[in-house]
Amino acid sequence: MEIISINDRPTKLASNNWFTGTVWQNNIIEAPSPARVRALLVSFEPGSRTAWHKHPLGQTLHIVHGTGLICVRNEKPKLMHMGDTVWVEPNEEHWHGATAANSMSHIAIQEALNGQVAEWLEHVSEEDYKN
Repeated sequence: MEIISINDRPTKLASNNWFTGTVWQNNIIEAPSPARVRALLVSFEPGSRTAWHKHPLGQTLHIVHGTGLICVRNEKPKLMHMGDTVWVEPNEEHWHGATAANSMSHIAIQEALNGQVAEWLEHVSEEDYKN
């Protein structure tokens, strides 16, 4: 057993390579092999969002604060509210983030396949976001 101190997991600003706007990340767990689970607390300021991406083994999002949006490729964005849990199928192209008016935080849980948890694609256009 290992207790991982909060002091060993500082909050970091998410990379603008994969996010639009201001997004903060707190690592919860990156379990050592043979376990594959990865979990992050991700906090989106209003209007911020991920780029399009997909996960080889799927992703679970649990909304812990605010109101957000999630969108699967070729569909309209859907609202997510505090307390909601979303399952994203393996290799399903999607994005998620805050609404234009509200912040949103979620716990993102995914598993690594051959060390990879996500494949990042292009940024979400303003048209797709506002759709």
